[in-house]
Amino acid sequence: LRDGREDCHQRSCLECSKDNGCLRCPERLFLFFHREGMTHHGSCLHACPESYFGQRGKDMNRCMKCERCFNKDFCTKCKGGFHLFKGTCYSSCPDGTFPHLTDCIEGCAFSVVGDWGEWSPCLRNGLSCGFRWGRQTRTRMLSLRVPDDKALLCPSQSKRCRMKKRCPEGELNMMV
Repeated sequence: LRDGREDCHQRSCLECSKDNGCLRCPERLFLFFHREGMTHHGSCLHACPESYFGQRGKDMNRCMKCERCFNKDFCTKCKGGFHLFKGTCYSSCPDGTFPHLTDCIEGCAFSVVGDWGEWSPCLRNGLSCGFRWGRQTRTRMLSLRVPDDKALLCPSQSKRCRMKKRCPEGELNMMV
């Protein structure tokens, strides 16, 4: 163990995820998921940590609704035709999420939008100079129409940008 995490390349882990650490352990070892913010990181242990209990035996530990799990109610991999979202397998992704490979993702439906366009000029209140910070935006072209009830697309992005604090003479707060 290193800082509470098990290196995925150690022999005690049978299957690993870059984001979640160990996902499957050999028999006789316990798969322990340590919560770190909104994510869980798995490691294989010979004994459960204090205040935790382990279950052994194929019947007691059988995944009920998914292909792979770390307890009967939290899936780590879904059966074919299903998508994983927050430990649950769905045949259709919940509202506000979209299918992406084997998961449901929140936010933008990246699979239905095209490439990003160029960043706009750096502006603030329609001006290109006279301020320290402004904003730039860029957009995407939609490559597939989606029903209005699924229109949780994010076809634009913005970011903070550095402006010319002083306007060149003759361009005093010139609007773009």
